[in-house]
Amino acid sequence: MTSHVTTHVLDTSLGLPAAGIAVTLSHVDDRAVEPMAVGTTDTDGRITDLGPRHIPAGTYRLTFDTDAYFARDDRATFYPAVEVTFTIDGAAHVHVPLLLSPYGFSTYRGS
Repeated sequence: MTSHVTTHVLDTSLGLPAAGIAVTLSHVDDRAVEPMAVGTTDTDGRITDLGPRHIPAGTYRLTFDTDAYFARDDRATFYPAVEVTFTIDGAAHVHVPLLLSPYGFSTYRGS
């Protein structure tokens, strides 16, 4: 079975969706990390069409360019990028939300 990946980023320091964050989807294996797709969060902080619609089981990574996001408003951040590595095991839809602030983040498997 193949999957597709979506994400949603909320800026918990502002209590708002994090619009305009560049996100890279990469395939991860023993030899390399290979970028597959790049997207940008919309005004609701979502990317609903990231990468190919059909992704086989395996290990993947989302890299969020948080430095550029915070720099737009002259906000400092401790995390210039957030990388979330996860395994796709055959679910049709994999949703990876990110709760973000300049000095912390949290993620979970969404639905």
